[in-house]
Amino acid sequence: MIAFLVTIHIIVSIALIIIVLLQAGKGAEMGATFGTGGSQSLFGVGGGATFLSKLTTGAAIVFMLTSLTLAYLSSKPSSTSIMPATVKPATTAPQKQAVPQQGKPAETAPAAPQQPQKK
Repeated sequence: MIAFLVTIHIIVSIALIIIVLLQAGKGAEMGATFGTGGSQSLFGVGGGATFLSKLTTGAAIVFMLTSLTLAYLSSKPSSTSIMPATVKPATTAPQKQAVPQQGKPAETAPAAPQQPQKK
């Protein structure tokens, strides 16, 4: 899901950059400077929304939605984690027996004291 959203986000961001760069500036024509209106303007000086401006608005909405969705999904804890959620209790390692070295007898633990038997 996140990989799909990231892919859509990247595609929309590149498209948004291209769409914005394709648009002409508002004062791009000499006629616009003197208030006579531009030759590309169908509705006069105020003008209507052109196809590129509608496309820019749509791409910006998709960009913002993917941004918000990715931010929300990244704040949730992930279900796959390197560290386990619960800590397992430590196990005790088996005791090692002393290995005798050459020429020396192996050390043994002292024997438990014997208790006298009752008759």
